[in-house]
Amino acid sequence: MANTAKLKITLVKSLIGRLESHKACARGLGLKRMHQTVEVIDTPENRGMINKISYLLKCEA
Repeated sequence: MANTAKLKITLVKSLIGRLESHKACARGLGLKRMHQTVEVIDTPENRGMINKISYLLKCEA
């Protein structure tokens, strides 16, 4: 597992007024505030959360 692919994601839009499930996805990815960047492992679960709130994120490989 030394060669694990990671994704860099940044929250670029506010979570205020969003659906609770969308806020939960952001928290699940480790995003707490705007312009925060985190690295997550490229798994189907993380991809699903990223796809669900893609309109809030900027994603890099």
